[in-house]
Formats: sequence, C-alpha cells, structure tokens
Amino acid sequence: MKQILLAASALVLVSGLTACSEASEPPASAPQSDAAGDATGSPDVQLARAETADSGPEIGERVPEPDERKSSGSSIASASAAEKARADAVAARGVTEIGWEELMPEGEEERIAEMYQAQMARLYGGPGGGVAEGSAADQAIQIGTFNRVEEILGQPADGMKIRLPGYTVPFEYGKDAQISEFLLVPYYGACLHAPPPPPNQTVFVKADKPIKLKDLSQAVWIEGTLRTETQKSDLADAAYTIEMTGWEIYEY
Repeated sequence: MKQILLAASALVLVSGLTACSEASEPPASAPQSDAAGDATGSPDVQLARAETADSGPEIGERVPEPDERKSSGSSIASASAAEKARADAVAARGVTEIGWEELMPEGEEERIAEMYQAQMARLYGGPGGGVAEGSAADQAIQIGTFNRVEEILGQPADGMKIRLPGYTVPFEYGKDAQISEFLLVPYYGACLHAPPPPPNQTVFVKADKPIKLKDLSQAVWIEGTLRTETQKSDLADAAYTIEMTGWEIYEY
C-alpha cells in the first residue's frame, strides 16, 4: 500500500513542480493575528473550513492556481477589484505574497524528478527485485533536498515578510488540540495519507500563541517572517521556517 501511495505522490509532485500554487483571491481584510479571537470571543484561533458546497480536496490535490477559479461575465470585474484591494492591503503591511515555486532553487525540479525515478526503480525493479510490500524497507520516505533559495523576488529570503498558501499538518491533532507548531505543505494529505513533499517544499510554522486546527482539508494563507532554518521531525523535514504572525482562509 505504501508503494502505491509513494508512486502516486511521485506523479503528483513531479507533474506539479512547475505549476506550484500562487495567490488566489482571499478576503481583502488583513489576516487574523495568531492572538486574535474567534467569532465567539475565544482567545484561540480556529483554522475553520469555509462553508462550501464541494466535498473538499482529494489526496494529493495542490492549492489551486488563480486561473483555475470558476469565474465568468461580470464576476471577472468584481474579482479584479477584490484582487486589487487584497494586493493593496498586503503591500501596506510590507508583506510579499509568494508561491511554492519561489522556494525552489533553479534546476531543483529536474534533480527531484531524477531522485523519484531512482526511487521508483528501486521499488519496482525487474524480476526478483524491488521492495516487498510490508517489509522493513517498504516506507513512504521523504525524497528531495534541503537546497534553498538565497533571494525571493529580489529580496533576501531570510527575514522576508511573506504570505504563502497551503495545507496544514499538525504534529498533534484532536478536538481540543492546542498547537503552536505545525507543517505547511503545497498539497492535501501530505505527511498523513501520502508521502511528504521534498524538504524545500515543506515549511515548519511556529506560532507565538497556541492555535486550534479544526479542519485539515481547508487551505489557508500563512503570513509571517521566513527563516532559512532547517527543522526535522518524525512527520517530515523542512528546509524553511515561518514565524507566523497571522493567517486567513484561502478562497478559491
């Protein structure tokens, strides 16, 4: 089973590396601080799923690109106005909105593709080869490197104030779980139902005050200070860290 998940994850990642997620159209208001209260006045922030008619993302589904949104006619004009208002609000905070591709050094896509091909050959080698399902070697391992970018859009990456969309992966999860650290990844189900992305496509997030994660299938914007710091955990290793100052639901 793990071999199947790894193969599926490889196809998702390799085919999507050059189409990493960018900004969609969130509300124009500023993101909620990690110390802000929820609608009931509680001091805990809940990353709650927006009420939508769909059934949520599929395992391995990436955060959608802006042009994947369904809009037509007059809605295009209103979307453009909302986009401008949102961009102005983000710029006023001195924050730069980035996508996952900005975290990938030049040529990294090709390196990771080669690593996945080598892993597939090891798992599904010729007659008598390969890894037996259920064996000690049958593990959904993290493939990739810790190679990082030094600059993002002309600014030093370390210390840059950014806003990045993705899915959250907590180290602890429960109805009343209070967490101050979690992972941010570009596709749903990573680290839990599918192998993790490469370290340089995995971000370790630290919040000053504990927050509540209510629905892992809800994509969110995470805003804060980017650090080129490596963090290792049982779930996945991360080549970057974000010191979170706020969040909001990723609308698409």
